[in-house]
Amino acid sequence: MSDLPPVLPLAEALIACPSVTPATGMVFDCLEQQLAPLGFAVHRFLAGEAPDGPVENLFAIRKGPEGSRHFGFAGHLDVVPPGEGWTAGAFAPEVRGDLLYGRGAVDMKGSIAAMVAAVAAIPAEAGTISFIITGDEEGPARFGTVPLIEHMRAVAAIPDLILVGEPTSVHRLGDMMKIGRRGSVNIWLTVEGGEGHVAYPHLANNPIGPLVNMLAELNALVLDEGTDWFQPSNLEITDITVGNPATNVIPARAHARLSIRFNDLHSGQGLADMVSAIAEKHGGSARAVISGEAFLTPPGDFSAMVARAVEAETGITPEASTTGGTSDARFLKALCPVIEFGLCNATMHKRDEAVAVADLEVLARIYARIAQDALAG
Repeated sequence: MSDLPPVLPLAEALIACPSVTPATGMVFDCLEQQLAPLGFAVHRFLAGEAPDGPVENLFAIRKGPEGSRHFGFAGHLDVVPPGEGWTAGAFAPEVRGDLLYGRGAVDMKGSIAAMVAAVAAIPAEAGTISFIITGDEEGPARFGTVPLIEHMRAVAAIPDLILVGEPTSVHRLGDMMKIGRRGSVNIWLTVEGGEGHVAYPHLANNPIGPLVNMLAELNALVLDEGTDWFQPSNLEITDITVGNPATNVIPARAHARLSIRFNDLHSGQGLADMVSAIAEKHGGSARAVISGEAFLTPPGDFSAMVARAVEAETGITPEASTTGGTSDARFLKALCPVIEFGLCNATMHKRDEAVAVADLEVLARIYARIAQDALAG
C-alpha cells in the first residue's frame, strides 16, 4: 500500500473551501477535480430550498467490468460553523507540528481525502467504486443523502457494501468502528391553559401543573435495558418554556421538548405514539420529528473485513460499537450493509479541529485494503 498518493494536499484543498451547512459550490468543484482524473463520472445536483437548502450532492462512479462488485464510499463535505477564537483561519489549513488544522480536518474532509487517495491505487478492473457525498449531514439532512439514494436507485447503481468515513476512532486511529446507530426522535409538547390573574385562579387554567405531571411520568419511563449491541434507550427532557414575564399572571400555555435516542427494540413512530398518549392523558399534545431509525449491520464478513484492514495497518483490533449520535448511515442502510470507520473524533466540532497527518496516510491505506477486499468478494 505504499503507492498511494499523499493525502495531505487533498485534505488541505478540501478544507480551504468554506462549506458550512448547507454546502454547495466550491468544495464540490474541488472534489470533482480530484475524482475526474481517476476515471470517475461525476454527477452533481442541488436539492431543496431555503432555509434548509439548497444542498449540493455528488454521486461519482467508476464502473468496473460487467457483473463486478460495487463498493461505495460515503460521507459529507459540509461542516459545522467554525465559531470564534481559532489560532489560525478555520478555512486556512495549516500544518503545525504533526497536525493539520482546519474545520473539517476530522469531520470529515480528511476522511474523504483518504478515500480519494485510496481509490487512486485501485485499478478500474478490480470492480465498481462510487462516492456518495452530501452537503447536508450536519444540518437537517432533508436534502442530502435521501435524494442521493433516490438518484442511485434511478440509475440502478446500488453498492454491495458501503463504508461511511465518519470519525469513529476514540483514543487512537483504528480502535473503534460503528456497526449500527441508535435512532433519534425529538418531540415538542404543549399544554394549553387559560390566562388569568394569580389572585383569581378559579378564573384561569394554569397549564404548568399538567405539564410538570406529564414530564414526571415521561422522565420516569424505563424504555428498555439495552440489547447485545445497543445501550439502553434514553429519553431526555431538553427544554421547558413558559415565556411569562409577569409575576402575577397565570400563563396561557406551557411548552417542553424532549429527545429520545433509541435502540432497535423500538421504532420512532412507536415512541412518538407512546409520548402522544401520555401527553393527551395530561391534557396536552405532542408533535414528533423522527430524525432516523435505529439500525444494525450484524457482525460478519463486512466487519471482519474492516477489522483485518485496520489490524494490518495499525496492529490493533477495532471495537464494534453502536454508540454516538446519528449519521447518514441511517439512510444508506436501506441500500446495503453499512459500516462507519474513520479518524479520531476528539476535536470534531471544536475550535482548532485537527488531525494527525500520519493518521491521514494510514487511513488511506486502510480504506484501500477494505475496498480491494470488498471488490474481490
